Amino acid sequence: MKQTRRQFLGHSSLLAGSGLWSGSAFSQAVNGVPVAPSVAAAEAKAPPLPAVGSTLTLPEVKLLDGKQFQPAQAKGRVLVLYWWASTCPFCAQQSPEMQKLWQAELAKGPQGLLMLTLSVDRKPDDALSYMKKKGYTFPAGFVTPEIQRALPKPKGLPITLVLGRDGRVLQAEKGQLFPEDVEQLNRWL
Repeated sequence: MKQTRRQFLGHSSLLAGSGLWSGSAFSQAVNGVPVAPSVAAAEAKAPPLPAVGSTLTLPEVKLLDGKQFQPAQAKGRVLVLYWWASTCPFCAQQSPEMQKLWQAELAKGPQGLLMLTLSVDRKPDDALSYMKKKGYTFPAGFVTPEIQRALPKPKGLPITLVLGRDGRVLQAEKGQLFPEDVEQLNRWL
């Protein structure tokens, strides 16, 4: 059976299983960048990916551009949820592809995918300056304690979920998606 490149290389979760990102090593540094113990502790307590077919309750989210995401916007639409951080090397590879998808879907209007991205950066300003620097225009909110309680980020980063028109999870991915994987998210339309 032929494997896709993504299947062959596997998810970033394989790194966790190798011991490279486990235990105290993860709490000390990720790719040489120090990680605060509170971040590592929160990640250790993070829930697994939601099951395909499960329903998620979307909260209201204040976007970094000052606009507001209302859960009603997703009624009857396919929604892509994407958790990311400006310091995440895997997100740095996936986010440009998410921007391309957003631009293509935006042109389709209400028939296209809806997108909500959630930054887990330490401060909203970090996420906003990163987005401006990179030219990203996809809708992005910041994970506040209230949002984390209402819509907990699953373990890992980046996280990509696709919710169907009925609000049920159609696809749940942990780790970097390759360009062809991001491009195919619109297959759920």
